[in-house]
Amino acid sequence: MSTLVSYQLNDSVATITMDDGKVNAMSPDMQTELNAALDQAVEDKAVVVLTGREGIFSGGFDLPTLKAGGETALQMLIGGFELSERILKFPTPVIIANPGHCVAMGVFIMLSADYRIGIEGPFKMGANEVAIGLVVPESAIEICRNQLTPACFNRSMLTSEFFQPKDTLQAGFLDKLVEQEELLEVAQSLASEYVKLDNRAYQATKAKVRGELYKKVRAGIENDAVFFRKFFNL
Repeated sequence: MSTLVSYQLNDSVATITMDDGKVNAMSPDMQTELNAALDQAVEDKAVVVLTGREGIFSGGFDLPTLKAGGETALQMLIGGFELSERILKFPTPVIIANPGHCVAMGVFIMLSADYRIGIEGPFKMGANEVAIGLVVPESAIEICRNQLTPACFNRSMLTSEFFQPKDTLQAGFLDKLVEQEELLEVAQSLASEYVKLDNRAYQATKAKVRGELYKKVRAGIENDAVFFRKFFNL
């Protein structure tokens, strides 16, 4: 039974909730359970609402695993990038209902979705890799470049700037801000509208719109695998 991710289906809308009791770290186990939930959404042909626990969407990769290094850390990193790629190419629309903080790998997953809704409050969003001594992965750079405004993209990537909710709409992190108590209702209502889309047309158009991005992200993942294998001395 899943312990980190829950799945709820209602009228062709699948609500997938991450909750590890802490910061929703993108650990190997979290990735496994998220992929299983996405597999179920594909089987159900459902529009996806992906959300987190109260106050946080995700704080990024699991730091103890990252610090330990080795093959497990490498596979966690590549698995996270491939999860973003999967959401980017998902056969039905994916909506992020972000209930708070969103950092690093959490941001890359969020920016891979079709629509992002957040809430007002004392929360921060950003990619802090450079601040903690890491090189931003090439695949993540391409995902962020596709969504963020040029100025905010550079500040986010190069100086690890965090953005407050009030600034995230203009920066490109979010598409809509709502009150906390409205978050899931608004996201699920939008998902219900997306259910009405012609899915064959959606998939075909998505491939045309994002075709070049798909190539850049896939090339980035392959280059990231080489880079981080050397980084971990594997």
